[in-house]
Amino acid sequence: MRIAVPKETAPGERRIALVPESAKKLLQAGYEIAIEAGGGEAAGYPDAAYRDAGATVESDAAALLGSSDMTLKVGPPIVGGSARDEIGWMRPGAMYLGSLMPLRNPDAVRALASRGITAFSTDAIPRTTRAQSMDTLSSMANIAGYKGALLAAGELNKYFPMLMTAAGMVPPAKVFVIGAAVAGLQAIATAKRLGANVVATDVRPEVKEQIESVGGKYVGIELGEAASAGGGYAKELSEADQARQRELLAAQVAQSDVVITTALIGGIFAPRLVTADMVRSMKAGAVIVDLAADGGGNCELSRPGETVRVGGVTVLAPLNLPASMPFHASLLFSRNLTAFVQAFTKEKRFQLDFSDDIQQGALITHDGEVKHARTRDALQKGAA
Repeated sequence: MRIAVPKETAPGERRIALVPESAKKLLQAGYEIAIEAGGGEAAGYPDAAYRDAGATVESDAAALLGSSDMTLKVGPPIVGGSARDEIGWMRPGAMYLGSLMPLRNPDAVRALASRGITAFSTDAIPRTTRAQSMDTLSSMANIAGYKGALLAAGELNKYFPMLMTAAGMVPPAKVFVIGAAVAGLQAIATAKRLGANVVATDVRPEVKEQIESVGGKYVGIELGEAASAGGGYAKELSEADQARQRELLAAQVAQSDVVITTALIGGIFAPRLVTADMVRSMKAGAVIVDLAADGGGNCELSRPGETVRVGGVTVLAPLNLPASMPFHASLLFSRNLTAFVQAFTKEKRFQLDFSDDIQQGALITHDGEVKHARTRDALQKGAA
């Protein structure tokens, strides 16, 4: 069975879906691995490293995809209409595995279904103990949280740690993290390691112990109803709970030097939590890092992909932070995909088993149809 790994060509994308370490494991499992020439260079993995691992390196992307049974990618495959028609090059009946983000990429979903591709999206994998090793959302969120705290420290006009100097004591920066899933917890831990005074909140009060375990102080409200949507995700709050949450956020934002927001509904869409008035209440020199920019942003004044300054406050809304650390991001992403493939490999082939909860959850398209219920409903609403 032949697995193809094309080069990522989306603007700013420097990762690759398979690194030499993982290629060697899949080769040992009986697969044939082919990498597009130059695919790993931006991430720090040269073609020679793939050849040394036993993979082939090919320069013709169309032939590479057209002759393969499965395509591994970081992002969604490119839809026709340009010189690079990745979905059109894939043979009908082949498989795709990567972070498709189907609700954000409806055109790719339609094209994959039309082409008869069996597409698995790793961001739809259920968050169960068995699936942890395959969870690209968590792997990449960990990197985003780490890098977000570093961006804040680099932009802030003061030290993060408390320092005792000959000129006197410098107090630590006050960092407020909104959202305590994977990205939030890593942001808390990184800011704490840098010496900041860190407080954090989440609509799920059960994460209080997790926040404290990485060095943060939990602040929250008493909810009128549960805010957990299962699988480690949060759901939208009731109007009454939202009002109380806004009061809490307003008070904490106003006294913070740094605000790092990481809140996503269902791991995909960003609720607006930090209003323009909250931003204007912050002291001059304060910094907001909106790590939910890929989902639209948690801050009302965020412009995804840009840095803006409002009344002395700097608002950063970086996109695709994992691509800014491509070596380790590719390594972790590759291990996630490899774990998925290995879990369903029998007799040197990937076996489809839609009765399995992991395959069932990750399946987006198959046999010409959109199988993922949320994606199918969204496409139908969009067509209405």
